[in-house]
Amino acid sequence: MYTSFTGTARRPRKVDLSGRNAKLSSPASPGVRQPPSSQTSSKTLANAQAERILRQQERLRPPAATAIQRSWRGHKARQETKDAWRREWDRREADASISQYRHTEASAHRDGDDMSAGRYQEAKSSPYRDEEQCLQQLRLLVQFASSRNSQDVHRLCQFAQRFLCSHQVLALTSIWTYPLLRLSKLITAALKHQEITGLPAQSRNVLLQLLSSVAETIPKQLASYSAQYFDALAETLVTSKFKTTLDTNEQRLLEAAVLGLLQPDNSNSIVVYEGFTASFLRVPDIPGLLGGLENLAKGIHFAPLCAAMNSMLSASNGDSLIQLRSRDEMLWLLAYFIFFRRFSATEKNDASDKTSNTLFVDVISRLVSYLADEIGSRVDSSVISVPPPDTVSTAPQVPATPLPDFVRKEILTLASQENVSRLLTSVNMKADNNGTLDSSEAHNHQDSTLAIYALTLLRAFPRRGDEIRMWLYLGSTNELHHGRDQKEAPLPAIKYYFRAASQTKVYHMIKSDPRKVIDLLNPDAAKRQTNTTTIPGIHEQWQVILIFLELYPIVLKVMDDEEFLTGASSISDSQSWTRQSALTLASVKDLTIFLKNLAFSMYWNASEIAGIEETETTESIAGYFRGTSTATAANLRDEKPIKPGDIHIAGVPGMTVDYLKRMVTGLLRMIYERDSRRHFLSNDHWLMTQWFEMDRFIPAVVQEEEEKHKIQESYGEDPDDGEQTDEEERHDYLIGTQRTQQVRNIEKLKRQQKKASRRRYLESVTPRLEILQNMPFFIPFSTRVQIFRHFVQLDQLRRRGTADADMWRFAMMNSGRGEMGKHRARVHRESIFDDAYDQYYDLGEGLKEPIQISFVDKFDTVEEGIDGGGVTKEFLTSVTNEAFSSKNGLDLFIENDQHLLYPNPMALDERKDLLSQAEIVQGSAEWNDNMRDLLRRFEFMGRIIGKCLYEGILVDVHFAGFFLLKWALTGGSGSASKESGYRANLNDLRDLDEGLYQGILQLKNYPGNVEDFSLNFEVTDTLFYREPQSYDQSLQKPVTRELRPGGSQIPVTNENRLVYISYIARHRLQVQPFPQTSAFLKGLGTIISPSWLSMFNQNELQTLVGGDSSEIDIADLRQNTQYGGLYQIGDDGQEHPSVQLFWQAMQSFADEDRRKVLKFVTSTPRAPLLGFSMLNPRFSIRDSGNDQTRLPTTSTCVNLLKLPVYNDGKTLRNRLLYSINAGAGFNLS
Repeated sequence: MYTSFTGTARRPRKVDLSGRNAKLSSPASPGVRQPPSSQTSSKTLANAQAERILRQQERLRPPAATAIQRSWRGHKARQETKDAWRREWDRREADASISQYRHTEASAHRDGDDMSAGRYQEAKSSPYRDEEQCLQQLRLLVQFASSRNSQDVHRLCQFAQRFLCSHQVLALTSIWTYPLLRLSKLITAALKHQEITGLPAQSRNVLLQLLSSVAETIPKQLASYSAQYFDALAETLVTSKFKTTLDTNEQRLLEAAVLGLLQPDNSNSIVVYEGFTASFLRVPDIPGLLGGLENLAKGIHFAPLCAAMNSMLSASNGDSLIQLRSRDEMLWLLAYFIFFRRFSATEKNDASDKTSNTLFVDVISRLVSYLADEIGSRVDSSVISVPPPDTVSTAPQVPATPLPDFVRKEILTLASQENVSRLLTSVNMKADNNGTLDSSEAHNHQDSTLAIYALTLLRAFPRRGDEIRMWLYLGSTNELHHGRDQKEAPLPAIKYYFRAASQTKVYHMIKSDPRKVIDLLNPDAAKRQTNTTTIPGIHEQWQVILIFLELYPIVLKVMDDEEFLTGASSISDSQSWTRQSALTLASVKDLTIFLKNLAFSMYWNASEIAGIEETETTESIAGYFRGTSTATAANLRDEKPIKPGDIHIAGVPGMTVDYLKRMVTGLLRMIYERDSRRHFLSNDHWLMTQWFEMDRFIPAVVQEEEEKHKIQESYGEDPDDGEQTDEEERHDYLIGTQRTQQVRNIEKLKRQQKKASRRRYLESVTPRLEILQNMPFFIPFSTRVQIFRHFVQLDQLRRRGTADADMWRFAMMNSGRGEMGKHRARVHRESIFDDAYDQYYDLGEGLKEPIQISFVDKFDTVEEGIDGGGVTKEFLTSVTNEAFSSKNGLDLFIENDQHLLYPNPMALDERKDLLSQAEIVQGSAEWNDNMRDLLRRFEFMGRIIGKCLYEGILVDVHFAGFFLLKWALTGGSGSASKESGYRANLNDLRDLDEGLYQGILQLKNYPGNVEDFSLNFEVTDTLFYREPQSYDQSLQKPVTRELRPGGSQIPVTNENRLVYISYIARHRLQVQPFPQTSAFLKGLGTIISPSWLSMFNQNELQTLVGGDSSEIDIADLRQNTQYGGLYQIGDDGQEHPSVQLFWQAMQSFADEDRRKVLKFVTSTPRAPLLGFSMLNPRFSIRDSGNDQTRLPTTSTCVNLLKLPVYNDGKTLRNRLLYSINAGAGFNLS
């Protein structure tokens, strides 16, 4: 009886009420079939897809297996066939060797000689019996041989030996072409894989011989295979470098293999040289591996090499060469190319090929432009230094590995005087009778090519910038004189490039409308807003303009005012070099209009040129002043700074808008400074007021200054942070090892990079300030003076909370912080400067605040008086009189022939000499303290002058023009910190030393051979001795210094005399007084922001310091005079009769006597800049008794005239004239 089953076979359904799967299922594996289940829709879809994949794999598996089997069978069959061919090839070789051996043996028996085993080896290397046998073996060998099979490589070497022995008797007809081509490919592959096969050196040499022979036989067929050909030779060279050094025979074999394919009669020579350049010249140190490049250079033809390099670096495929090669490989390639050029020019005399010259310049321009940052940082990397401010660089400056000696030597030849001077001699610098230049396409291309080459050199060698510019100019003048015997002499480079630039469409567009600059500098940004199209040849036009802008400043530096003002269109032999290059005044005027429009737009439209949308900038600015997370806003600006400098101009990488802006600013200011010195343009020529709303200009500038200060505060920086550095960073004679100086320089570079991005942002949001600081002459002088006073008031409000000095003193006295004590000082009249220095130097920037002075007489008694501003004025006037006097024994400042002051350039040397006489060890703590003390005194003098400017107090101190010019160049964005923005020129030497200036002019214009003067590139300075307790300077000591390394061995010649003159000017005006000037400007910048000083030229700065030199306006003085005592005006509004007599006398005086009266009362003979309403304290008159014999007296500290009550005008006039001419002294009321 069977048990019956009463249940169900279906599995019970599992119900999970928790809403969670107890076990998550992974997606179905495509290789495993999954049973269907009722899951969610996504699970069902996944299963369906897995099943579909599985079915697809099952369909593909059989065909794949069939293909694999077929491939394997084919491979196996080919291997078997090749093995059979190998056996056949070996059999034929053995039979030929045995036959040759038997033939040789029979001959030996007949001759009675014994056979040896060596004879059999010789038989294996014997020539082939005939051409047919050799060709059969070759065809068979290339069918089976593999470069990775060591036995096949051995067979290849065996064939190579026999082929080379048979080569002389073989008639290599066209039937050999294809087998030889395959043979060459096999050899190159074997050389490339020699490390795998363990190819011995002897076999490698045999293969190289065979490869050379084949290359000479079928050069045209091998041309398309040149890259692999030279790649194999490069691999051989590199492999030998890591194993054993090549011996002389191996070096010659490798050179022969390289030159075998470089045939001059090859129609595909450019293709071959492209392979040679891309594959072989990438190997570093080929001269060291081959024992020199001379043998290789003899067989290389420079013209096809130039053409190949130019083709590879062209716009269509230039990126491939650059991207596939490292910078080190590109540096070696550049060095090889320069060497081959020099060898071709000197040994082969191929320099006359103008096409090759143009291509050489083009290729060098592209390579050097790509490697400019690398060259600039490594060519002189023994000392890490901060690059000059007018250099162009796009890579961060870090300690770099020095260049290899060969690379450095060859690259430096580019910046040598010979090569640079010769650059412009190949240009056809001629014009027709109308002054029009050749405008053909070929000539324009030549101009732009040479221009971009010169611009690239200036970028790659920033420290040699002035020398390169001078040599470019000298090269054109040499060609000018060599061409005198021609009917049509060439133009000087300056005139040539000015005419070329002025004939371009870019020049005329900018000259006519400054708004066109936006489209021309950033065409991409312009296209987004308008439908403008790019001007054809715009890069070439910019290149010609840029090279003129680079060359013209160097000529202005060595051109005196007379030559500049008498510029003529004609050229004669009697004219000096610089006079021949002088532009006509009409051309200069035309040039300044172009420069003004270009500079104005670059500053005014900085954001638009950079392609920054206005709304985006406005939003960012608003974020600063809404009070929202200024730190975050600053960080965002650091991440995405506005970078107009990122726009490359003229297709020259690194030639940025920032660099162009600095260049144009510098050139325009040079012309403006010359016009300020010797007027040749109208007064309103420089103004650009038509582009501003002048009625709202001053408030707008003041608002920008406030915004600038807020933005800089948000960065957590001082407004001028980084502009002034400690003297220890620049003065190696004070303290610090070379390592310490390197660390300091690296830190300074980081600060500069950090400030650069923020400066660009400020340029975009403060355009009026940027124009005032860099192009101040666009705005009238009186407007700028008002802006200056507004800036001072803003600063006073920020620091004090009030512009009233008395209110600040009251607040400080009641604050309980003791701040007022720091501003009090007791000053002895016998030692005003020393006391002021001792008590106020440590106050630093605090000297801006009101100070409290107590004068002490020679009996150590404090003089009574209440300082309402007058005592401070007397203190500042007395300090300046003593500090800048040449009779006080300080000798910190000295006078020129016109009694104008400038820092004593020998002050440091004289202090060092005194310390040496006192037997103080150089470098000791005492020595360093003495040197620092001297520089701090210069710094304090700068603060005192700054305090006078800050308080609006005029002082009767007159500075030399070149020294004031350094003040004006400290604050513009186009200038560097301290005086490094100043560039010495010939005309400034006149302000320094008239005798030196005349001697330099004689040297510059000397018609004969200047070597008659027996000058070298060195200079002798005179050091004055002082006897103790004496001011006699009769003792002198000459100190000789070299103007350049090795200068004592370099004679001054007609060719380099302009370079010598520029070195002399730079040494006297810039290098020698640098520490003193820097210290003074540091102190001046502590009180007066350098950006405020940059709003004025040298003459205007002197007016700020000492007042207006124009005729005294009696009506203005009378209107702004205050009266006291008996002279106080009553209710009737009438002046006292004696006062009326005084003004009648003043009206009758000549301007010279009026100035004497003004100096008698105020201590300065000049009026304030904006009239007597700005005189502080006001001009005042009060009575001093009725004695008719008493003379008028003054209290200059409060600008007070104490005038007795005279009864008649004649008495008043006589007494007043007597007082002002007799020098009646000061008495303190």
